[in-house]
Amino acid sequence: MRLCRLFFPLVACTVLATGCSFFSAKDELEPAKLQNFEKEITLTKVWSKKVGSANKDYWPNLQIGSSEKALYIADHSGSLTALDVKTGKKLWHTDLDTQVSGGVGYGEKLIVLGTIKGKILAVNAEDGSVRWSSAVSSEVLSSPSAGQGKVVAQSIDNRLFAFDAKTGEELWQHDTGAPILSVRGNSSSMILSNMVIAAFDNGKLIAFNLQNGSLLWETRLAVPKGRTELERMIDIDGKPLLIGDIIYSVSYQGRLGALTRGTGRNLWFQDSSSHFSPAYSQDMLFVTEANNDAVRAFKAGNGKEVWSNDQLVYRGLTGPVNFGNGVAVADADGYLHLLDPKSGRFTGRIKVGGAGVSAPLLVVGEILLVQTNNGSVNAFKIQ
Repeated sequence: MRLCRLFFPLVACTVLATGCSFFSAKDELEPAKLQNFEKEITLTKVWSKKVGSANKDYWPNLQIGSSEKALYIADHSGSLTALDVKTGKKLWHTDLDTQVSGGVGYGEKLIVLGTIKGKILAVNAEDGSVRWSSAVSSEVLSSPSAGQGKVVAQSIDNRLFAFDAKTGEELWQHDTGAPILSVRGNSSSMILSNMVIAAFDNGKLIAFNLQNGSLLWETRLAVPKGRTELERMIDIDGKPLLIGDIIYSVSYQGRLGALTRGTGRNLWFQDSSSHFSPAYSQDMLFVTEANNDAVRAFKAGNGKEVWSNDQLVYRGLTGPVNFGNGVAVADADGYLHLLDPKSGRFTGRIKVGGAGVSAPLLVVGEILLVQTNNGSVNAFKIQ
């Protein structure tokens, strides 16, 4: 059954209950039955490792972090484990003794995580020792980002914080102001050489000077529509995607769009609604739609829709990733699906586990990592 994505009210806590009931009719719809097809690609499980406790409500926010050689996996209880990418061998394990709600980010030889109590933790990627801890204004539900000597994190009240990666000293912060109602989640920021690009619950993408937080440009990806606050939610919860000098991003109940990195100038828009980052392959963009779990493909150059696969509707899909020469998604019943990027037809499928998958998929080199809701991490290759 599809997981309910709760809403985060800024004015009245009673709205939270309204938000969950908004999805109740959709959650009761029958998931599509899997249809047989002729497999063109065989997926092989390379290794599997149980590393965390079961907590499906937080897996969408606790994606796997990685360097070239190691994986970093955290669970809600604060268990943090490093594994070898190729073999799954445990490198080290530590207990952070706090409830983790956002992560795992990697950069600057640090693992960066956010907590329910509004803390950013920076952990040494070599041995799991905590380097520093700094406070933000509220709970963190997305992976902090690290790079260019900085750590950047976004809190659930729509504030962005930048810290010195070595010391944890706060360098600057920005408050965009939060809408009355939003989906419970946030986007991770993207750190570039001279700027940080962040997406917010008001449907805006903003570029900041990385050194001092000054505003470089601001653009609106989505425009609120409808009469009620539920209808007007336009959160951007997926991390923006940079391909060359073009940024691609998609909002909930809004649009998929392309804009220039340097100035934020809009190039094109296409109606779409998603909680996840788009994926890119072969000059195409791929989106998992929030309303029905259809997987859609668009031309990256102009936003024109190429195909839509609705054979996985209401199966609780993850966001798509580019894997091999295809597009991969996983579902709430624990199946991993491969689609052809040009036509959208199925090319491969494998059962990962009965607990289901809600955490984001991760590709490292030729390996696809899938984290299930019971805390196991599974590595797959194309045979």
